[in-house]
Amino acid sequence: MTTVIETRDLYRYFGSDETEIVALDHVSVDIQEGEFTAIIGPSGSGKTTLLHLIGGLDEPDGGSVKLSGTNIAEMNGNELSDFRRDHIGFIFQAYNLIPVLSAEENIEYIMLLQGISPAERKKRVQEMLALVGLEGLGERRPAHLSGGQQQRVAVARAMASKPDIILADEPTANLDSKTGISLLEVMRELNQTRNMTFIFSTHDEKIMERATRLIHLRDGKVEQDERK
Repeated sequence: MTTVIETRDLYRYFGSDETEIVALDHVSVDIQEGEFTAIIGPSGSGKTTLLHLIGGLDEPDGGSVKLSGTNIAEMNGNELSDFRRDHIGFIFQAYNLIPVLSAEENIEYIMLLQGISPAERKKRVQEMLALVGLEGLGERRPAHLSGGQQQRVAVARAMASKPDIILADEPTANLDSKTGISLLEVMRELNQTRNMTFIFSTHDEKIMERATRLIHLRDGKVEQDERK
């Protein structure tokens, strides 16, 4: 199997001197292509910090992060921004959709930045809307979509640019149980049929039940790493 994420001795702390808090303490993890991985643990265990470092949203104080063989910890701001745009899809619990854009335009936005042709953008947008069960709703703005529908748009947006990995930070936290399960089934199907690599940071038992791998963090360290 192809390794898409490789972290080595990742170290991250916040504060200084007496107030220093170690968020990650020399974490080394390999993620293989096509895995459906959940990073779990109690609050303050380092889950979100690890996800942010993998996605280049934060910088480590030590160690390295390689995505498809490229060390993102060594990139400058513009290089990292372009790399994230082209290789990483993000799904946040707050959806982070652009309110003045329609669902179609939100999905299209990253492809626009990538310079993809209008015809290909249109094709992918319609394909993604169908995949996440939002056919016929593409012209609606976020305010006219339910929470579950907005999160589906966020999933479609994350996938449309065909990234190497999709990082999801508590993606079901703002959804009711039924909607959360429905969304998870969509992501699991995409993982299975398209070999998309998903990494979740979560407390949600529903995600843990469906994950094929659980990475348990406690006090910034990997306490257990299990594949089902």
